Amino acid sequence: MRSNENTLLLGKKVVLVPYTAEHVPRYHEWMKSEELQRLTASEPLTLEQEYSMQRSWREDTAKCTFIVLDAEKWQARLSTTEESCMAGDVNLFLTDLGDPSLGEIEVMIAEPSCRGKGFGTEAVLMMMSYGVTKLGLTKFEAKIGQGNEPSIRMFQKLRFEQVAVSSVFQEVTFRLIVNEHERQWLLEQTSHVEEKCYRDGSSESH
Repeated sequence: MRSNENTLLLGKKVVLVPYTAEHVPRYHEWMKSEELQRLTASEPLTLEQEYSMQRSWREDTAKCTFIVLDAEKWQARLSTTEESCMAGDVNLFLTDLGDPSLGEIEVMIAEPSCRGKGFGTEAVLMMMSYGVTKLGLTKFEAKIGQGNEPSIRMFQKLRFEQVAVSSVFQEVTFRLIVNEHERQWLLEQTSHVEEKCYRDGSSESH
């Protein structure tokens, strides 16, 4: 999505940056994992296909993608690359043409050393806040594999309610409707987040 290509969101644990060509090699390595393929219902791609996918996602008005960086590593880096700070990604899919206020959200913390630290929770909250304030969203859905207990618990903790189960796809659908009360809660949870300008793998504040 071009609307976020110059947006950097700085949180306490994670930094969200646009998905650029610089991130593709690490992302490609992650997606060789059979576990991640299973959890994300993804097929393995060649490196060239991954670069092509990155370019198409940047142009796609229905997909908003941020790469999740480890904030501690990112802030400490001097000569290290952004790629070395990568923890995962978070996405919003605006695929319901009949309801532009609905976004399907998904998060993947792919780096094993970054799991269990609350990175996914903060990334989802930051992405939801971005969706509400910048994209005009008022409803979120998350489709999670039935066996993915950590993700199910996380979305339940974030006030999502289970609305459907698909035995065919073996996934559970959770939904959150952002009324005024939920909006205030969401903005409070993300009041610490700073929005900065992002340019080609670095921010102007570095």
